[in-house]
Amino acid sequence: MSAATYPPTHGLSGRPVDPADAGPVRVILVEDDHGDAFLVEELLAGARVAFELTWVQNLADATSALDAGVRCVLLDLNLPDATGMEGLTKILELAPQAAVIVLTGLADEHRGVEAVAAGAEDYLVKGQVDGELLARAIRFAIERKRADSAALRLREAEMLASENARMERALLPTPLLHDDDVHFAHAYRPGRRMALLGGDFFDVIERDGTVFALIGDVSGHGPDEAALGVCLRIAWRTLVLSGVSAAGMLPVLDMLVVRERHSPFAFATVCMVVISPDRASAEMYLAGHPSPILVGEPGVVAEPGVEQMPMGPRGPALGFLPEGQWPAVRVPLPRSWALLLFTDGLFEARIGNGTDRLGEEGLVELIAQRRPGLPVADGWPGTLLDAVEERNGGALADDAALVVLSHAAEGETL
Repeated sequence: MSAATYPPTHGLSGRPVDPADAGPVRVILVEDDHGDAFLVEELLAGARVAFELTWVQNLADATSALDAGVRCVLLDLNLPDATGMEGLTKILELAPQAAVIVLTGLADEHRGVEAVAAGAEDYLVKGQVDGELLARAIRFAIERKRADSAALRLREAEMLASENARMERALLPTPLLHDDDVHFAHAYRPGRRMALLGGDFFDVIERDGTVFALIGDVSGHGPDEAALGVCLRIAWRTLVLSGVSAAGMLPVLDMLVVRERHSPFAFATVCMVVISPDRASAEMYLAGHPSPILVGEPGVVAEPGVEQMPMGPRGPALGFLPEGQWPAVRVPLPRSWALLLFTDGLFEARIGNGTDRLGEEGLVELIAQRRPGLPVADGWPGTLLDAVEERNGGALADDAALVVLSHAAEGETL
């Protein structure tokens, strides 16, 4: 094995040098013929590109010389310990980052074409190249390899993103509502960039005429929080469909947070609303979560039913305190109503570039200004989120979810 380094000069294209190309371009020549090896060394010595050439005479020595810094391999297909495509296959396996140029004789040029089809970047016929052609072939082969690798990484990233999107989309809930008089609309915007699912979660299920609605927020908004949110939503859906009483659901979810959270400090806030079959009242359960907003006559009312609970309606966040209690608050509903369940990503939005936050009062004001008709249109929650983001001066930093359940008495609209 021998190595020679030739003085660095400017690149052929004159473009800025890539950091990966800093210093001489490392090339390994795998050639058992001393005369051919000497010729390659002489040709590269006179080139206008900086090369560090290492010459080995067999595949075994090439195997030990290959590392991540090698940019190009000049490979003779007739070696003492490898013939035909055997050597090429081994080099491609050991140095996937390196561009491979196959060296052939005039009589077996067809083997060079086969080698390119098998993964080599190019082939050269011995005795028919000069220094400039050889240097240019090496540089072009390296650029093609770089472009192919970048395209492959992009394709892999796109496939992974597509797979993740399909999985996240599959995990988003499909409400189980049978009563056409109760309308469901929602908007969901994860704080995690380029994601469909964040730490916020929601679901709506009708069981024996009673409508159960859930919205929650896992602390944080990364993939771990999203996974815990999905776990809680699916568990809650199972509890509803299994006939568990509303009062018995939050203790189970609390235990689940403790068992499944990725950090001992992770917790989740939850709001659960149970609407009676006659649609005239609802029970509200709060676990450290903001109360829903009721849109009815005569206007927008925040935190319905709070004043009816002397000890306050909120229990602790799930996973926050052992053996927590979550009392039910009965909320009377008008003949026609819209009930808005939301996560704190909405009212924690800032007002412009200042430090003041929108707050629950600001959110109520926005809803009053954009009072929805009944039943609430599917696009209205997104319109409200747009208004919140406009007040915020851009996208929200946290996940934001909004669920709207609405009911219009026959012949009445808001």
